[in-house]
Amino acid sequence: MITCYDVIKTLIRTEKGTMLEAQRKYLFKVNPKSNKIEIRKAVEEIYKVKVQDINVLVVPGKLKRVRQEVGHTSPWKKAVVTLKEGQSIEVT
Repeated sequence: MITCYDVIKTLIRTEKGTMLEAQRKYLFKVNPKSNKIEIRKAVEEIYKVKVQDINVLVVPGKLKRVRQEVGHTSPWKKAVVTLKEGQSIEVT
């Protein structure tokens, strides 16, 4: 059985993500197999907030080189979660 902690991997803390918090939007790294319904339930259960909207995108892997070897980083899934008016997530 998949739990809410298997769906939400981490809250992304970047400069862009911090600027989006003023608009009640938060960035999450999520399980690549999860869908919007699972992400909504997981965020509401973990952070005790009400979700208004979710946008999901797959971030492609980047080309990386180490000396002569060429490889790729793995693609991952990102969710932009918009909370309802008056809701916020306490970030420490």
